[in-house]
Amino acid sequence: MPTYLKELQQGLFTLLTNDQRIILLGEDIIDPYGGAFKVTAGLSTQFPGRLITTPIAEAGITGVAVGLALRGYVPILEIMFGDFLTLCADQIINHATKFSSMYSAVSCPLIIRSPMGGGRGYGPTHSQSLEKLFLGTPHLKIISPSNFHNPGRTIQQIVQYESNPVLFIEHKLLYSEFLQVSNEIIHVNLQSSEEGYHTAIIKNYTVGNPDLCLISYGGTSRFLPKLLTDLAVEEVRIIAVLPEVIDPAPIDILVPYAAAARRVVIAEESTADFGWAVGIAGMLYEKLWKQLDCPIKVVTSERCVIPTASEQEKEVLISALKIENAIMEVLSWL
Repeated sequence: MPTYLKELQQGLFTLLTNDQRIILLGEDIIDPYGGAFKVTAGLSTQFPGRLITTPIAEAGITGVAVGLALRGYVPILEIMFGDFLTLCADQIINHATKFSSMYSAVSCPLIIRSPMGGGRGYGPTHSQSLEKLFLGTPHLKIISPSNFHNPGRTIQQIVQYESNPVLFIEHKLLYSEFLQVSNEIIHVNLQSSEEGYHTAIIKNYTVGNPDLCLISYGGTSRFLPKLLTDLAVEEVRIIAVLPEVIDPAPIDILVPYAAAARRVVIAEESTADFGWAVGIAGMLYEKLWKQLDCPIKVVTSERCVIPTASEQEKEVLISALKIENAIMEVLSWL
């Protein structure tokens, strides 16, 4: 079974093979290093001249990538750690996303890939989940495939269909994870949007209605195979819904599953308050407030800097136990 990393590498290989507009840029992405997380390993050898290693200057290289996109290329820019997207914010928010609205017949098909999330002891400035800083930006799509999706397929989908910038989030701890498929207990179905992006629907039961709907995305998916299996043993029926496009969120896909369960937990790794989970909860309340059996529960990481020490880091970050406790709390409502 392929890993998240291998499928992402294969997707980039296919793009470079089939589309001469594709250029990869980033710090240390050429061989023999192949990127901090080895996503581009081998590609510069196979496609000489199509991968460009850059200075440590995130704002500058984002500007170069924007310029390439305006000139008809499809640049895929790697920002080594998602924390450094703060340095790219001006180029993304004030420039790249504005061109299609400000000027007629202008597109900016820029893809910015970046690893997010903690769990590897990298400390306060290399472990954050900062995608919520970009939520709601007009003409910016944010995509974060889980390990129930195929990230290689997804990045090819972006090149085929998007003409505006896309922020492509890869959780660090997913790279080594195997892609998940159905087994005797976990049943996986992929529901497509009109644009062809997938929302993964995962159930730990086959008969009856769900007791609870768990909504999440990206890196938190790594907790679900064991968590849903353990809950199945306890005869707790869970339907987990994981969109790969997190903004604009496919709310019309999420609503029927939340309505069927009537009890909802929403999880994300970013810090508490004013994030994706709260936003999704608000959208669901607007549509379902008379149909829910109890308040929606939101689970996040703590609102503090992320420690380097592993035990302290575990206390701060979201975990399978925190999600399970939230599920049990919601199920206990009468």
